[in-house]
Amino acid sequence: MNELQKKPPYAMIAILFVGAFIAFLNNTLLNVALPTIMVEFDVPASTVQWLTTGYMLVNGILIPASAFFVQRFTNRKLFITAMILFSLGTFLAIIAPEFWVLILARMIQAAGSAMMMPLLMNVMLTAFPIERRGAAMGMFGLVMISAPAIGPTLSGFIIEHYDWRALFEIILPLAIIVLLLAIFKFRNITPNSKAKLDVFSLVLSSIGFGGLLYGFSSAGAKGWDAPIVYGTIIIGVLSLIWFVLRQLKLEEPMLDMRIYKYPMFALSSVISIVVSAAMFSGMILTPLYVQSIRGISPMDSGLLMLPGALAMGIMSPITGKLFDKYGARILAMTGLVIMTIGTYMMSNLGMESDYFYIMAIYTVRMFGMSMVMMPIMTNGLNQLPMNLNPHGTAMNNTLQQVSGAIGTAIFLTIMNARMDNVAEKLFTEATKAGVVPTTVDALAQFKAQLGIQAMLEGINYTFLIATIVTVVALVLAFFVKRPIATKQS
Repeated sequence: MNELQKKPPYAMIAILFVGAFIAFLNNTLLNVALPTIMVEFDVPASTVQWLTTGYMLVNGILIPASAFFVQRFTNRKLFITAMILFSLGTFLAIIAPEFWVLILARMIQAAGSAMMMPLLMNVMLTAFPIERRGAAMGMFGLVMISAPAIGPTLSGFIIEHYDWRALFEIILPLAIIVLLLAIFKFRNITPNSKAKLDVFSLVLSSIGFGGLLYGFSSAGAKGWDAPIVYGTIIIGVLSLIWFVLRQLKLEEPMLDMRIYKYPMFALSSVISIVVSAAMFSGMILTPLYVQSIRGISPMDSGLLMLPGALAMGIMSPITGKLFDKYGARILAMTGLVIMTIGTYMMSNLGMESDYFYIMAIYTVRMFGMSMVMMPIMTNGLNQLPMNLNPHGTAMNNTLQQVSGAIGTAIFLTIMNARMDNVAEKLFTEATKAGVVPTTVDALAQFKAQLGIQAMLEGINYTFLIATIVTVVALVLAFFVKRPIATKQS
């Protein structure tokens, strides 16, 4: 154990935590405000979506390159630059006179926030010895999980009482305080090297991850048969294959694929992808059920999901300590059993399911998830030698982004396909029974009722598929072992 690990820089880590919390909160803060922004700038839904799509694409491009940035630049320079960009983007969003300025502001914010998670994780891996990393990463999980989950509830309240610009006005002073504290309190603790950036790798990675993120994110709105959807996915896949082959040949790869020689890291990646896909599906399907089928307001919908977010946040540091004591396998298996039960219960929702019952099973599901994500990720990173940590964290964060987008797109497609089949079947049965109204208004109302019934069936069916997906992750968790730290590779 080195001197730094005996006495970790807690003040510096606290500043990093607050900076990361603000950045992660910002990820989901704007979603509820999109309809209001559409009206103010007179833009259609397909255009306003770029406020989240653009943000996500910049993240998808910069996070894979974060391994290079973390190795090449000191953590002090990197964090201060990230906070300056984030603050600048936030200020620009407050004063945005035109819609394109707001999109530019969001992209500048994203350029700052993309560095936060990889930087914080690398500082934690450097500052804490392997036997104390669980507790440290548990605290990090508190930030990573609770901030995006609180976002929709907080923004729902603000939009109901204030202007959408208030979302950014709240964040800017906090970002400036964090920036000032970083200037005075930060020191350099992560190891640096004269790493060179392979520009062609950056281009391939940007096209690859950007193409996948855009293609899968657009599939829900545009449909899988739209050339822009399957075109960007195909280009993304081909670019990524080329990117991986290039990394294997380079002496100094941008993203070192040797991390997959370590079996626990490889296994943690697969489990994380499966759990991320299931988590994001729940975050999309639950509000859809609550708002579209039950007619509950967005604010109440956000409040319904808040206890789940708080449960994850509270459990994260506890899970970290349990991880240090018992390892990842028992935690992941317990969490995935709870998650599987919770997801299965979500597949049996009805037209009259009680609000607090939905809240309870959603919270149980999130409670189970809190026992899986950080322990599995930390277990994989613990097997990597110190010099490969930046590559491991960059890969983990990139996969989380991409699997979230892919999981959401696939689960929404399953829901829509089931919904269409059920709606057609119900209408055919009603026609045969002779109960279809003949007047135009009554027929429209009748079809709307069938549509709600079909949507419920679609959501329940999709949660059933998500249950099977979590069972796959549970089976994989049986193979998790506590790794022995590897010396420099």
